[in-house]
Amino acid sequence: MQIQDQGKVQQVTQAITASQKYLLSQQYPDGYWGAELESNVTITAEVVLLHKIWGTDKIRPLHKAENYLRRQQKDHGGWELFYGDGGELSTSVEAYMALRLLGAPATDPALIKAKSFILSKGGISKTRIFTKLHLALISCYNWQGLPSLPPGVMLLPNNFFFNIYELSSWARSSTVPLLIVFDQKPIFNLDNPINLDELYTEGIENVKWELPRAGDWSDIFVILDQGFKLCESINFSPFREEGIKAAEKWILERQEVSGDWGGIIPAMLNSLLALKCLSYDVNDPIIYRGLKAVDNFVIETENTYCVQPCVSPVWDTAWVIRGLIDSGFPHDHPAIVKAGEWLLDKQILDYGDWIVKNSQGKPGAWAFEFDNRFYPDVDDSAVVVMALYQAKLPNENLKKQAMKRALSWISSMQCDQGGWAAFDINNNQDWLNSIPYGDLKAMIDPNTADVTARVLEMLGVCGLKIEDDKLEKALDYLLAEQEAEGCWFGRWGVNYIYGTSGVLSALSVTNSQKYHRYMKDGAQWLIQCQNSDGGWGETCYSYNDPCLKGIGFSTASQTAWALIGLIAAGEATGNFAMENINEGVNYLLTTQKDDGTWEESYFTGTGFPCHFYLKYHFYQQYFPLIALGRYSKINMN
Repeated sequence: MQIQDQGKVQQVTQAITASQKYLLSQQYPDGYWGAELESNVTITAEVVLLHKIWGTDKIRPLHKAENYLRRQQKDHGGWELFYGDGGELSTSVEAYMALRLLGAPATDPALIKAKSFILSKGGISKTRIFTKLHLALISCYNWQGLPSLPPGVMLLPNNFFFNIYELSSWARSSTVPLLIVFDQKPIFNLDNPINLDELYTEGIENVKWELPRAGDWSDIFVILDQGFKLCESINFSPFREEGIKAAEKWILERQEVSGDWGGIIPAMLNSLLALKCLSYDVNDPIIYRGLKAVDNFVIETENTYCVQPCVSPVWDTAWVIRGLIDSGFPHDHPAIVKAGEWLLDKQILDYGDWIVKNSQGKPGAWAFEFDNRFYPDVDDSAVVVMALYQAKLPNENLKKQAMKRALSWISSMQCDQGGWAAFDINNNQDWLNSIPYGDLKAMIDPNTADVTARVLEMLGVCGLKIEDDKLEKALDYLLAEQEAEGCWFGRWGVNYIYGTSGVLSALSVTNSQKYHRYMKDGAQWLIQCQNSDGGWGETCYSYNDPCLKGIGFSTASQTAWALIGLIAAGEATGNFAMENINEGVNYLLTTQKDDGTWEESYFTGTGFPCHFYLKYHFYQQYFPLIALGRYSKINMN
């Protein structure tokens, strides 16, 4: 199956070499790789508010944040949740708030334009709960319109049907500090206070400070909330003080040495707000480290200042290793060795929150970030294991023991349904997404096809074994998750292209012909989604509307995912869709820049489907390299 066109052979070889050269130039001296993790402007806006509340704004170049926010505003006056979405209400309100906090008057032409956009979308009253929370902190929204969160929740036993460990790791690390904030209902005095009355479509005098009703069974939570508010009004809140103390203790115990909480900005900001409510001093070492940790997520240029929601060095490093080796790089190249040893050093050997629901597991996983010992995740751990397997390190015995530990932990995290979730086990009480506080619909962490596929791919690629019944249960779960069209949902990447690529990669290494039919259906779906330019793309709106599965402008990362999936299916079944694969490769070749990189504006990473998206700036680099490397192997060997 060799390529007959020698010009094509040379093109692919040159593209691979250029990509490898670029990625090598991006390696940090410590051995890791890590690129920007971009989200929307709310992260930066909320950090501006945090520093205004703590009075630490004057010692940080927040004037550059104003430049960043202004540059991100679109012609329609609003700000986007993800590239090309036409503007989003809550995102725009928070950007407007931040610009006002930074000194821009309501009469500023940019804000007049933003006001028009915001009012056309329903104004502040139609924003999400967390936007209203941040406005309430500075008296721009009334606390009466926010849900009550009784701090006594902290005292519910772990075996009760609901407790904080039934929340996903990200919801838990963000919610526990908010138990304190929502109890205290603070209104912080700023040096230069603002009001945003002009952003209420119905007029500030007509606002109804109440929770919206859905018109279904979930309205019972609104009724319960009214009961909580009544108890608060008569100062009847059982175990309130004990709950606050338990929440404070929980927060302090989970701060990393680096100052982080949960490795994500929402948990970090909420923890700092909670401690502010408890009258911690700005010079307290806990606060000092916490604020410095936020600084570590900042990207500052000569003129701009923005904040990442998280950082992804472990994830990026593992994928770059895979990309370099898959594309023909020596397994023991010094750059690979240094990166592999860095990953070994990042293995987490402490117990985290997962131990509450997984008492049999033993530490040995990896997290997404530099330091996040309480919240390692299955997806990262599986990719790291595959990267280490491919790398040849000076101490192979140490590597094998690290992989063994990781395999044991991953196996212990299998959910009852048969699949794997990202951070938790059996974290699937879907009713939690219906509570008024959970309007991002991201309160739980159930098992998903893409994470499950990653584990199965790890087992096949590395020749690792788990109990037969666990393996069969996982495969049964994965096959049951296939959509009628032949594709699979992607929880952590956009969307069905990501999920389908991952599952095809997993099934291709199971060495069983009984899965070929499922693979052929998945491959055929990818073929049907291919764009006329040879590439693949899928809009984030496919999470809102299933009719948009696999539809969108072509991107380098999504084209690479489709190629990886098609090549995997071809290797397993013997039926290569070479015409489609060649067209996809041509798309990558023609869109690669002279420096070996690819550019894409679209967001292809997922935080919370429908509500929060990510752009990993290395996705358009290492996934195309993997695709070209695997293409080269099947055609030129």
